[in-house]
Amino acid sequence: MRFLRIHHAVPVAVLLAGATLAAGPALAAGPDFQYVGQDDRVHGLTAPRGCVAAEGGGARAVTNGTGHSATLYEGPGCSGRVLRVLRPGEVGQVRPYFASVRFSVTG
Repeated sequence: MRFLRIHHAVPVAVLLAGATLAAGPALAAGPDFQYVGQDDRVHGLTAPRGCVAAEGGGARAVTNGTGHSATLYEGPGCSGRVLRVLRPGEVGQVRPYFASVRFSVTG
């Protein structure tokens, strides 16, 4: 009977990290716009367009992974005061709270 000898010279985590890096960002699937809502849960929107209801803000993070600007409003239906405009790829906080987001869509 033959025994196989396993060498642990390279940790599995390093191999997995290398495979992830080699695959590139194309495998990073998920929502384009993410925010932590007033319910303390993570919410995400994929390919959002126009005005979208979204309740979040405070000391919670907002991530605009879309290719367009996201304008966050204090009122529903993209009404009221503009609280912040997040550029494409920008991450930040919006205070005090937002109720809706308008995504600029060009082309």
